[in-house]
Amino acid sequence: MASKGVAVVVGVGPSTGAAAARRFGREGYKVALLARKLESLEPVQKQIKDAGGEALAITCDAGKPTDVQAAFKRVQVELGSPEVLVYNTGPSLKSFPPPGLLETTAEEFNAGLACGVTGALVAAQQVLPGMVKAGRGTIIFTGATAAMRGGKGFTLLSAPSFALRSLGQSIAREFGPQGVHCAHVIIDGLINTPRARARYGDIPQDTALAPDAIAETYWHLHQQHRSAWTQELDLRPFSEKW
Repeated sequence: MASKGVAVVVGVGPSTGAAAARRFGREGYKVALLARKLESLEPVQKQIKDAGGEALAITCDAGKPTDVQAAFKRVQVELGSPEVLVYNTGPSLKSFPPPGLLETTAEEFNAGLACGVTGALVAAQQVLPGMVKAGRGTIIFTGATAAMRGGKGFTLLSAPSFALRSLGQSIAREFGPQGVHCAHVIIDGLINTPRARARYGDIPQDTALAPDAIAETYWHLHQQHRSAWTQELDLRPFSEKW
């Protein structure tokens, strides 16, 4: 399969990240897969390779800037300059629902910011120079409803989500005129993941977001003509109350 370019997906698990990686791989992109655990990456890497694509698995803690910088150096050396960045990770919650405001420690809060938004900043810094030089590129941030309103007891999610949304807007305004498309996607609803099915049991058809459908939107964002770019959109199941 002839390569069209390089796509990097930060936060590859069994759902949205994996689906996005497969979608770009199917289009002929060499895909770099980043996550903290190798066991999260290996199945997706195999799927892409079995389909005739090329995938590079790199363990990386998005909350550690030196990890992110080292991972992107490997991408540059082994695959080339990325044309696409999908940042699909956020605060790692030790419990759900997360602790209330008074029970939230400063360490937990800072860790949430590190993974939820600082990692996105550092990742964007690694790809933007190459994108600007090429005059094109796409950066997609996976956001959440928490980016729009802070919910009771959800400080650990809402603060990084608000900050990620702001970062996306700033990137779009600064680098859009230089050919870089930055989009923030609000996932407003439950994603149909193995973890969700384990927690809630059988999920009625199409009442939770399908990862492949989210990935299709990400591909569409990358394909948009620059005269009509989307900076922000929301995705939710047809049955979601909003």
